[in-house]
Amino acid sequence: MKIKQFEYKPLSHYSYAILSDGKMAVIDPERDPEQYYAFAKANNATITAIIETHPHADFVSSHLEIHQETGATIYNSKKTGADYPHQSFDDGDQIELGKVVLKAINTPGHSPDSITIVATDGDQTAMFTGDTLFIGDVGRPDLREKAGNMKAKREELAEMMYHTTKHKYTDLPDDAVVYPAHGAGSLCGKGMSDAASSTLGDERANNWAFKDQTKEEFMDTLLDGQPFIPAYFGYDVDINKTGADKVEPAIESIPFEENATASGLIVDMRDEETFKKGHLKGSFNIQAVSDNAKFETWLGSIIEPQEEFTLVIDDEENKDKLLHRVAKIGYEKQLSKVITLANKDLVTTDKLDLEDFTKHPENYTIVDIRNTSEVEQVKFFGSALSHPLHELRDTAGEIPTDKPIVVHCAGGYRSAAGSSILEKQVNGVTIYDLSDDIEKFK
Repeated sequence: MKIKQFEYKPLSHYSYAILSDGKMAVIDPERDPEQYYAFAKANNATITAIIETHPHADFVSSHLEIHQETGATIYNSKKTGADYPHQSFDDGDQIELGKVVLKAINTPGHSPDSITIVATDGDQTAMFTGDTLFIGDVGRPDLREKAGNMKAKREELAEMMYHTTKHKYTDLPDDAVVYPAHGAGSLCGKGMSDAASSTLGDERANNWAFKDQTKEEFMDTLLDGQPFIPAYFGYDVDINKTGADKVEPAIESIPFEENATASGLIVDMRDEETFKKGHLKGSFNIQAVSDNAKFETWLGSIIEPQEEFTLVIDDEENKDKLLHRVAKIGYEKQLSKVITLANKDLVTTDKLDLEDFTKHPENYTIVDIRNTSEVEQVKFFGSALSHPLHELRDTAGEIPTDKPIVVHCAGGYRSAAGSSILEKQVNGVTIYDLSDDIEKFK
């Protein structure tokens, strides 16, 4: 069998194609299906199966679109309760793909309906583990209490993950190649390796979850220190349970205006330096200038599902690319319009006097917008107030306004967003962004 791994770096997401005898299966596809079509065409293959290991929380999948375009069958666990045409794929079920046999194992823990797909071709074995088994970790168990067909408490899911890790993979060989749905940087786990694949033998030897430990010890480790849950996660679970609209018509319908202005909720994706030189008052600077920037994560953490907003972009030629990024998390439906800015009615951001701040930090209110776990590891300023970025719109009113406010994160990306939020949310005080100057204080 031939296996192709596709990576979408901003969400640390891996999807897969399996090829055999001109037939192709796609596993956990991202929102835009074009790369899978191109790969099938390049290999003279027909897509006959789309398999979802679970309804994903951190991105919108194209499983329904691929089914509608190709006629391929969608497979997932019957526990998902999917609202689109599909065939159940659970313990004991198998799919023949040319010479490859695909078998399902129910592996609950990240979600109640998670499955692992085991592909065999002769003596070759591959495991597509979704968000159950990562390289160096297992999936977090706290994303499904309020979303999806099956709701479960984090403790119940953690116990399920213990039994999955201990019992579900025991019959598989050490040389089985492990292909997860996510790598380091994903919020679907907390301790993933940078590696894109592994073997089951290496995971048994090196992954903490396979250590000899009690159920209580396993659950305590798994539940401790998990990252925050972005606002859009439950929303995407529900989209994926129903199946998303086709992506191209969805983004083509969004109005675009050049040299325009806007009011209401505004997201400005331009780079920090350009934004600070001139932007619409009250806009949030969530940068998408880098292909690797975590734009989707922060868009879906700062902006709530169903909140209507305007997107400010740098140039019309980048419009489709940026709309695809918004659509990765299903937020295209919330866009009222996309604009480039007219050179009028713009405001600038005040620049911090770094020398004065360095000498007299006590004259400023310092706001640390890193995640709570980061602050617990190290504080750069003893007097800093902790206000994690994903909560900042709600907690901004708690910040004292008797001194100028200086916002910092770990490298500058988040503080650009955080300072712009405070510019809108807090009145009567100057807001400064420490930006990448934070490196001087580490």
